[in-house]
Amino acid sequence: MTGAIGSFSIMAMAGRAVSLQLDTFELMLYRSAVGLCIILAVLTLARRWHMVSRHNLGLHFTRNLAHFAGQNLWFYALTLIPLAQVFALEFTSPLWVVFLAPFLLGERLTLSQILCVASGFVGILIITAPSLSEPTTSTGTLAAAASAICFALTAVFTRKLTRSHSTLSILFWLTSMQLGLGLVCAGIDGAITLPQGWNYLWLLIIGCAGLLAHTCLTQALSLAPASVVIPIDFTRLPLIALAGAVFYDEPIGVALIVGGLIIIAANIISIRSSESKRAK
Repeated sequence: MTGAIGSFSIMAMAGRAVSLQLDTFELMLYRSAVGLCIILAVLTLARRWHMVSRHNLGLHFTRNLAHFAGQNLWFYALTLIPLAQVFALEFTSPLWVVFLAPFLLGERLTLSQILCVASGFVGILIITAPSLSEPTTSTGTLAAAASAICFALTAVFTRKLTRSHSTLSILFWLTSMQLGLGLVCAGIDGAITLPQGWNYLWLLIIGCAGLLAHTCLTQALSLAPASVVIPIDFTRLPLIALAGAVFYDEPIGVALIVGGLIIIAANIISIRSSESKRAK
C-alpha cells in the first residue's frame, strides 16, 4: 500500500506540472502510450500473450470510456482546486460503487450501506459548499465529483471483467483503447502539442506511477482484507494536503477536514459491513 499511496500522490503532482503545457486529452494520450509500451514489454518478455482475450470487447470499451472520462476530469480538477480537495472527493468513489452495484450487478443494498452512502454525500456537501460561490473552484469541484462517479463505474465494470479476464488482459485493453480515445480527443482540433523539456520526464512518471499504483493496490487487496487495505489508502488525504501546503501554498480548511473525515468514516463502515455480510 505504501507503493500505491506514493504513486497516486506523485501522479497528482506530476499531472499538475505538465498541465501548464498540455491539456488533459494530450496528457492522457501520452500517459496511455507509456502504459501500453510497458504492458507490451511485459506480455512479450513474460510470454503471456495467451492471457489477452478478445471476448467482451464491448464491456472493455464501456469500462475504458468511463475510466478515460474520469481520469480526464481528475487531471482537470487538479488544475483548479487544491490537491487535498480532489483526493477527498475521489474517495467517494467506493460509495458510488455501493450505490450503483444493485443496478448494474444485481447486488442487494443493505440499510447500513444506504446510511453510509447518505453520510458520504453529507461529506461531499460540507467540502463543496464553501467553493460553489467561485466559478473556477466550483467547476473544479464538480469535475472532481464527476470523476469519482466515473471511477465507480470503472470499478463496477472491472468487477464484471475479472470474472473471465486476467489482469494483464484488462490492462492491455485499458491502455490500448485509451490511447485511441486520447488520440481522437487530443487531435480533434487538428493539433497535438508535443511535450517539451522536463515534461517528457513528468509524462514517463505519470505513466509508470499510474500502472504501479493500481498494481500495488491490487496486490495489497490479494494479501489482506479490504477493511485493512482501504483505510491505509485514506492516508493519501493528509499526505497530499501536506504536499499541497508545502509546494503550492494551498490552505487546509475546516470544511475539508470535517467533510473528508465523514467520507472516510462512511467508507470504512461500508467496507466492514460488506465483509461481515460475506463472512456470514
